Amino acid sequence: MKKTTQKISRILPVFLFFVLFSLSSLAQNALSGTVTDSKTGDPASGVTVTIKGTKTSTQTAADGTFKLSAPAGKNTLLFTSVGFATQESTSTSGTFKISLVQANQVLNEVVVVGYGTTRKKDLTGAITTVSSKDFQKGVITTPEQLIAGKVPGVSVISGGGRPGQGGTIRIRGGASLNASNDPLIVVDGIPLDNDGIKGAVNSLSLINPNDIETFTVLKDASAAAIYGTRAANGVIIITTKKGKAGGDLKVNFSTLSSWSKITDKVDVLNGDQVRSIINGLGNTPNEQLLKSQLGTANTDWQDVIYRTAASTDNNLSFSGGIKKLPYRLSLGYSYLNGVLVTDNLERFSGSLSLNPSFFHDYLKVSINLKATSEKSRQADDGAIVNAVNFDPTQPVYSGSPRYGGYFEWLEANGTPMQIGGTANPLGLLEEQSLMKYPKRSIGNIQFDYKFHFLPDLHLNLNLGYDVSKGTENNFASDSAVVNYKVTDPYIGGNIYRGKQTKRSSLLDFYLNYQKSITSIKSRIDVTAGYSYNNYLTTNYNYRNYTAHGDTIPGTTAPDFLFDKPEHTLIGLFGRLNFVARDKYMLTATVRRDGSSRFIKKNRWGTFPSVALGWKLKDDFFRASRVISDLKLRIGWGVTGQQDGIGNYSYLTNYNLTTPQSSVGMGNTYLQAYYPAGFNSDLKWESTTTYNAALDYGLFNNRVNGSVDFYYKKTKDLLNEIPQPAGTNFSAIILANVGDMDNKGVEFNVNLQAIRKKDVTLDFNFNATYNKNEITNLTVQEKDPNYIGAPVAGSGAAGVQGVTQINAVGSPRNTFYLFHQVYDKDGRPIEGLFEDVNRDGIINDKDKYKGHSSDPTVFYGFSANLSVKKFNLGFVMRANFNNYVYNNVYSNKGRLNSVAGAYHVGNASTNYLDTRFAGGTDIQTLSDYYVQNASFLKMDNINIGYNIGRIGKTNHANLRLTAVLQNVFTISKYKGLDPEISNGIDGKVYPRPRTISVGANIDF
Repeated sequence: MKKTTQKISRILPVFLFFVLFSLSSLAQNALSGTVTDSKTGDPASGVTVTIKGTKTSTQTAADGTFKLSAPAGKNTLLFTSVGFATQESTSTSGTFKISLVQANQVLNEVVVVGYGTTRKKDLTGAITTVSSKDFQKGVITTPEQLIAGKVPGVSVISGGGRPGQGGTIRIRGGASLNASNDPLIVVDGIPLDNDGIKGAVNSLSLINPNDIETFTVLKDASAAAIYGTRAANGVIIITTKKGKAGGDLKVNFSTLSSWSKITDKVDVLNGDQVRSIINGLGNTPNEQLLKSQLGTANTDWQDVIYRTAASTDNNLSFSGGIKKLPYRLSLGYSYLNGVLVTDNLERFSGSLSLNPSFFHDYLKVSINLKATSEKSRQADDGAIVNAVNFDPTQPVYSGSPRYGGYFEWLEANGTPMQIGGTANPLGLLEEQSLMKYPKRSIGNIQFDYKFHFLPDLHLNLNLGYDVSKGTENNFASDSAVVNYKVTDPYIGGNIYRGKQTKRSSLLDFYLNYQKSITSIKSRIDVTAGYSYNNYLTTNYNYRNYTAHGDTIPGTTAPDFLFDKPEHTLIGLFGRLNFVARDKYMLTATVRRDGSSRFIKKNRWGTFPSVALGWKLKDDFFRASRVISDLKLRIGWGVTGQQDGIGNYSYLTNYNLTTPQSSVGMGNTYLQAYYPAGFNSDLKWESTTTYNAALDYGLFNNRVNGSVDFYYKKTKDLLNEIPQPAGTNFSAIILANVGDMDNKGVEFNVNLQAIRKKDVTLDFNFNATYNKNEITNLTVQEKDPNYIGAPVAGSGAAGVQGVTQINAVGSPRNTFYLFHQVYDKDGRPIEGLFEDVNRDGIINDKDKYKGHSSDPTVFYGFSANLSVKKFNLGFVMRANFNNYVYNNVYSNKGRLNSVAGAYHVGNASTNYLDTRFAGGTDIQTLSDYYVQNASFLKMDNINIGYNIGRIGKTNHANLRLTAVLQNVFTISKYKGLDPEISNGIDGKVYPRPRTISVGANIDF
């Protein structure tokens, strides 16, 4: 028994050990899985897999697989590897399928630049790329809307809510006064003409946004100087979608249905308020006439002309690759209704991309063809103004069949009122039809050949075209009041036709040499080439006819009379990119341009640039776990501007009088020619830009962005200057006079707050500060007596004079008005202004330079949350220190707007606060009407759900989306919308709130 007890005592510890070991083994989790590279899809070997909260780890095998055991409840793993972002994942099943994201994937991306590409981490210039996954969502009718609020230093202001309406794009504040401030836009290597296309609300609307893959914005001169005379306002490079070599056929269909409705209306008086005002007048003959005109209705004319607009946008694409022939074919159809009655746009588009390669990839060919045809009925937006003006006591319809059955103001003889008459807003829309038919085709074929004897040397030839045709047909019925002419006999209606064709051709030829010297981690990239661009426009003129086909007197010019303006641009360019030891970078560029728009001595200009980069991370923060990337960039360069200069402004020339100015010779009307003003010394504007920047990445690049400081100085500003009488054929000519500065800073940050297998949360915030100042506007360096030059187009409705000037020491588009005087209760006193110079007279010498219409600060903020199959995102924008002249208040906030000289009208509700009579024209030049238009807007909220595979074969993938656009606006501005590009709020087509639902199917 004792021996037995001794044996048991010896065996028992061993037995207990094995029992406990077995129990501990049963409490372990068996975890396994596969790890791949998200970019290539290849297995990721050597990845460290660690159980979160422990020191237990293993590494993936050559095929990317791993196995390990974890304590009970420990089912969260950390995956880390050099070059990849750390990723955390949890699995209740014990099986993991991980796709690692390269930590420097963004830095290794290839970025399209002028005449070539480069790696993002080698960039030395201020360049920002926005890809399709980051575009604005919803109903996008023109391409520039895709990047609104997405790029620091770039402001995109919508021109209004009309379908296809273009926006105003400004990069770092623009660089001109009277010439164009629009950037150069290059589509698949073809520079576009910025002059617009007849019949198109916006020429960019003829490019289908659904075909666009990326926007690359070149903001500083070191990046844009290779485009020479056209790059002073920056360059936007648009790259369209392509197929992939060897890829299977992929079919994608997307459809979007939307409904739009205005969010607000101009505050005007109602019918009862108008009746009260008119009945409170005296008994003069005119006042008695007005009282007799009062109706009994309470018509909201804005409700009459606006509607809920339903629209649809559909796109079908086929892409893939047949061996070494990548291809993509897309077709698009859109039908967009405007919120203004009768307004609509129908668009058909198609694009074809072929990218074959030959001779073992020594020759690569890129063929891109795009064609778009639009048909639109453009509503007369004069109806917007008339809806504010029209008497709300009157009904919409008169009960008489004449004049379309609409209530109209008539003379005693029953004809439409010719002086002071306001057309019925709805009749103005429905009694005339302005049809527009613009068409555009853009195409090119590009050859990239690398020499067999020297594969590092490439020869590139790019041949391209951009052709368009625009026609307009305007028809008004014989009873349309707006076109009714009181003659003997009466003439009713109008038939007008307009036509324009445009053609530009392109030839680019350049050599590119790229060589990597791996032994010293260096690279060299040299480009040299030649560019030829020709632009030809043909404008056709036609007679005007009545609705019955009779020629309207004074418009008897021969049909098909046309003019053909043309200009040519030739450029020679070169660029050197050099990277030493993979951390020191040099970019040097030079372009020499010649333009037919100038005389020989001014025809050629040279535009150089140089930029340096230094990767500070490698020298100072190599061991840092916080700083994953840090690069310093500095740059300098000169760019030019020739848009806005006439093709023949330097030549003596003659203009043809308008048909309405024809001279009667018996029964024949002849048009005459008259001499026009000219300036033989014209040359292009030049802008010198300095840029200093810091690119940063933190925490394995989960936080990354840049800070850019810039200074732009434009010389030889194109300015309209007065001429002494008798010295020229025009009192004002365009000349190179003046200088202007833009100084600013841009900040951009991208944050991936959450990066897990099933959950990601990304933020982007960008901010821009830009200070604009005119430093000279005269031939003499300083002329204290020169006040400044009126801003072209700054006149407002009902205003006797201009509201803005360009003046030395102030920003461009500065308001130049009188100081309003107020009573003790803070109410403005009509016609009373501060006598600034104390001479007892109120005149132009008492005006002062006030605020500018351009913002000094603007922001963009966007976020995207993805949870398994759901995603939710939004985009917000803000402008600060931008001011707007409220022309609705100034023109319609007066008694004489209601009590007109010929009939009853209406007024904006600010009349109730001011009680202005309206007999003082000078009142409209008051700073009372300039209002702070700073705003915060939420552009859109979007939500999506990826249903996944559908159908019996599971070959189709379905994704659903819903988007709400123009969600809200926060602003102190008292008008309809604070976002006005030129600072004058007159008749702006309202931006509607739009809700859209869509589906995207991949086969």
